[in-house]
Amino acid sequence: MTRPKSKESSMPEKEPPSGRRDGSNAKPRPRPARRTSRYSPAEVHEIFRRFSVQRPEPKGELEHVNPFTLLVAVVLSAQATDAGVNKATRALFKAADTPQKMLALGEARVGDYIRTIGLWRNKAKNVIALSEALIRDHGGEVPDDRDELVKLPGVGRKTANVVLNMAFGQHTMAVDTHILRIGNRLGLAPGKTPEQVEQGLLKIIPDEYMRHAHHWLILHGRYVCKARKPDCPACVIADICKAEVKTTSIPAPLVPIAPLETIAADDQ
Repeated sequence: MTRPKSKESSMPEKEPPSGRRDGSNAKPRPRPARRTSRYSPAEVHEIFRRFSVQRPEPKGELEHVNPFTLLVAVVLSAQATDAGVNKATRALFKAADTPQKMLALGEARVGDYIRTIGLWRNKAKNVIALSEALIRDHGGEVPDDRDELVKLPGVGRKTANVVLNMAFGQHTMAVDTHILRIGNRLGLAPGKTPEQVEQGLLKIIPDEYMRHAHHWLILHGRYVCKARKPDCPACVIADICKAEVKTTSIPAPLVPIAPLETIAADDQ
């Protein structure tokens, strides 16, 4: 007598869906965003070589007289323009250019000086609090260590990097909105967060150009590779640039640009 075939043996085997070896119904995971630079080391070197010719000694646009006033200016610049901060701090720094003098002014007086800056109430509190912390923990001096700087009220990683670079000459990369945009738009150092872009740039920028690299990128983003409409005809790296939005591959003439303070003086 022949045994009937079991249901299992009579059922045809189902093949796993294409692309999934385990036969699960889970959707394929999206590929992670590209995190590597689209530029070769030679191309990166040439980009920053041209920036160095264009602006041999770039400077930040925030006015300050010492590391303390630089720190305060950068804290105040969050969600504000450099020009707006400078307008407010010229009088403030004449009255208080040390933590001790700032603390003596008090929160209300500091607030009066910076009232034209966005979020001025909270910023006035932070300026007084960081002045207290500098006096209490650092003898009134601005520390040249990132871990110590970010402990200060109102000071984040970007602010710390700016101070370390400008006041102490350290090879840091302060990623603001301009550098975040350029890192991704050009594919120079793609990343979803400022810290990812920062780490990407630190890996690829030659050491000989690191001292001024963050200023070159900020100024390039502010005046050439603008957020709404990049000014590609004015770009000295247009032939190297791999941004999808670029409108020309002909680089602008590579000539030195007069320092900002010289331009301002000539316009008066």
